[in-house]
Amino acid sequence: MKLERKHALVLLAIAAWNVVTYARFIKALADTEGRPTGYYVAHTILIIVNFLIAALLGTWGVRAYKAAKASQAGAPQNSSV
Repeated sequence: MKLERKHALVLLAIAAWNVVTYARFIKALADTEGRPTGYYVAHTILIIVNFLIAALLGTWGVRAYKAAKASQAGAPQNSSV
């Protein structure tokens, strides 16, 4: 499957969204008090998993973007005059 530049940008946008939303979630989790330990453990695991997903999607997005850029540079230019 060949990923185009638009696919790479979507992957990068989703990765960035995960990082931004879960960074905010960390602050909200730190501000809570009086919850059972299991609450903090479960939410910490969710945060870690989502950061790993963001890293994976970001890596795929960067690779797809570079590959699309390389294939665009190697393709003949359409010059219709």
